[in-house]
Amino acid sequence: MPNPVLDNIVAIADEIRAGAQEGESLGRLPDAMAENLRQAGLIRLLQRKKYNGFEAHPREFAETVMQTASLYGSAGWVGGIVGVHPWQLAFADPRVQDEILGENSNTWQASPYMPGGVAVPTDGGYVMSGRWQFSSGTDHCDWIFLGAMVGGADGKPLMPPQSLHVILPRSDYRIVADSWDVVGLRGTGSKDIIVQDAFIPDYRVMNGDKVIDGTAAKEYGVTETLYRMPWSTMFPLGITSATIGICEGVLAAGIDYQRNRVGATGTLVKDDPYVLHALGEAASEIDAARQQLLANVDRIYDRVDRGEEIDFATRAQVRRDQARAAWRAVRAADEIFDRAGGNALRMDNTLQRFWRDAHAGLHHAIHVTSTTYHAAAMSSLGVEVPPGPLRVMI
Repeated sequence: MPNPVLDNIVAIADEIRAGAQEGESLGRLPDAMAENLRQAGLIRLLQRKKYNGFEAHPREFAETVMQTASLYGSAGWVGGIVGVHPWQLAFADPRVQDEILGENSNTWQASPYMPGGVAVPTDGGYVMSGRWQFSSGTDHCDWIFLGAMVGGADGKPLMPPQSLHVILPRSDYRIVADSWDVVGLRGTGSKDIIVQDAFIPDYRVMNGDKVIDGTAAKEYGVTETLYRMPWSTMFPLGITSATIGICEGVLAAGIDYQRNRVGATGTLVKDDPYVLHALGEAASEIDAARQQLLANVDRIYDRVDRGEEIDFATRAQVRRDQARAAWRAVRAADEIFDRAGGNALRMDNTLQRFWRDAHAGLHHAIHVTSTTYHAAAMSSLGVEVPPGPLRVMI
């Protein structure tokens, strides 16, 4: 199917590559690169048409994020994470949709969703304070989604926990400037966020459990297939797509580097059957990871489009495969990098940056395999998965 945004990214590929070193130095995307991504439409792929969005198929979003990440990992990462937020905004209160996108449809929204704050009910809304880590692309965003727990009068979370996703304008939070000094994905600028006694009106607050189980979209009468997709399929999609795209960058950079390289034995690498075998196998593994991720999202989209309910067991299987695809791709990237010799370690070699970024992508909480695999296996055996960690992000 036609994907004009992907075409736009391909058209500015050289500019994205050229800005990578500046992004590494700045610890965020350069302003010119962020503006290029903004104008290309990457963040509007999942946005409602009402607000000049594309309402694209999730596959198109994933393919575009992969392409961007294969050029510069941090650009694809920001595109993958920030690009999911307009999707969730589509089933928030219409008033906050208008506030964010009504005047400027290119307004970006940051996150994270981890419950780093406590929101205490008050007249007309909540008062919230807290600190959050890993707000990717935040310097280029004017609004933010933050995870929080409902608190009591003492400011402590209520028990049992009640999860919220709250939406704040830039004026209500502070970005901690020196909070992102890392080994990989340096250009994402995934800095800390601080909120101190901010008032959040009710209409800017979403019930976190209802977002994840799909109830929120139903309550707002959302009918489009895209916005009825499970949160646990859509939110990880941008992250895993970026990680696989980065691994495609490792492959491309590795092949380019090895093309005329002479190995330690004095043999041209292109005449070394052992290295060639490893490159061939790694290329197939990275492609398999890509195809598994895309096939999964196609399958769920088709089922939702037919009006089927996506049960917990299916959501768990999708999450299992998402996580596995990322690990599969990064392990294949290791095979490429491990055979690239000592000069691949030099900081002026593009290959090492892609390799570092791939491993950084694997460290996102969405790629933790233990509880996800456990829940998927239990479900496959017909065992009821208990509330708690095994159900988180599924």
